[in-house]
Amino acid sequence: MTAATTTQLRTVRYPPGELLLSLHARFGPAIRVGPKFAYLLGPEANQFVFANSHLFSWREAFDLLVPVDGTTALIVSDGDDHRRRRRLVQPALHLRQIDHYLRIMAATADATIDAWRPGQVLDLYQEFRAAIRRSTIQSLFGARLAGAADFFGTELQPLLDLIDRLPQAVDLHRRLRTPLWRRAMAARARVDERIYAEIARARAGESEVDDHALATLVRDGELSDLEVRDQVVSLIAAGYETTSAAMAWALYAVLGDPATRERAAAEIRDVLGERPPDRESLKAMPFLTGIVQETLRLYPPAVVSARKVVEGFEFHGKRFRPGTLLLYSPYVTHRLPGLWEDPLAFRPDRWRDGKAGPHEFLPFGGGPHRCIGATMATTELAVMLARVLARADLRLRPQRMRATSLAAMRPRDGLVAEVGPSQVG
Repeated sequence: MTAATTTQLRTVRYPPGELLLSLHARFGPAIRVGPKFAYLLGPEANQFVFANSHLFSWREAFDLLVPVDGTTALIVSDGDDHRRRRRLVQPALHLRQIDHYLRIMAATADATIDAWRPGQVLDLYQEFRAAIRRSTIQSLFGARLAGAADFFGTELQPLLDLIDRLPQAVDLHRRLRTPLWRRAMAARARVDERIYAEIARARAGESEVDDHALATLVRDGELSDLEVRDQVVSLIAAGYETTSAAMAWALYAVLGDPATRERAAAEIRDVLGERPPDRESLKAMPFLTGIVQETLRLYPPAVVSARKVVEGFEFHGKRFRPGTLLLYSPYVTHRLPGLWEDPLAFRPDRWRDGKAGPHEFLPFGGGPHRCIGATMATTELAVMLARVLARADLRLRPQRMRATSLAAMRPRDGLVAEVGPSQVG
């Protein structure tokens, strides 16, 4: 084993997450930082937060995301508004509906792989960021909108760059109308123009398919054009921003360990042969499923998540007042030594004997605001990994892996690999 390979096998640590782990080890699950800021860390804290949603506001905690997602997106909705909007969006992400998306996911992965040539050097993070964006848009919103996948990638990026900052920094850019803010708002205007045109087509009965999510939301008639816009944009942005980051970490872990790669590839060959996966075959590949779960454990989409306290409460002997911004951390929970055996080891087999509890494993949050796209994201990861491991000959280049971003922890400098001589294409 070369020194480069040994480096590639090392689990990447993220300094802000490691700081929170050290705070938990020193101070326990409840930490106040001044009068308006606090952490609740670990499974007991997660359980408390998820079971007491009435104590918290999402809108105030996630106001940072409004420039991208809009004022009515699920992630910034509370109470009755959240329940109503979630009820209307949920059917597009039901397990039975996701079954219909499997063909699109596999075909999109195959089209990406088919474009690679032996000797080519790739950034796998960017390759699958584009693939997952196209797959997400086509699955949820149809082929017509998927034709604009590159447009959405280009125009949403200034908005994603804006919110990939501390809330205070975003607010400062907004108040000063900095060039960064103006570029982001110009990009948003172009995105909105495209989405509102599609909404108008759907309202006029001109959609090419009447059962995709946008047409369904319009046809139901309970959402305004603004609400439809916000659900569409947030599903697109969240759908590829977080899932593509997880895909990169999964490839980093699998390609960096020949034994893991070969075992996963053998399972895929035995179950699928040359076929793309369907729901039943995914169930028959526990090692592949374990890779997805282990990736989400070590590299959860969000290092931290937030709530704004609206009703005071006591937890672990400490009092938390209204107005406090409270953070909990999937990263901390997923790497606690007392909760996970050898927590920094990438072990897909740890998932073979069952699932962790909802307060111990929470890559998509929990409670009534658990990410609505969780099943679609895990399915897309499994499908695309199955196609890559069945069809592609990829070798990681020597590189230093570093994590970045609180919004969707991703490899800071991408994931560089070379296409090998036995590439199928």
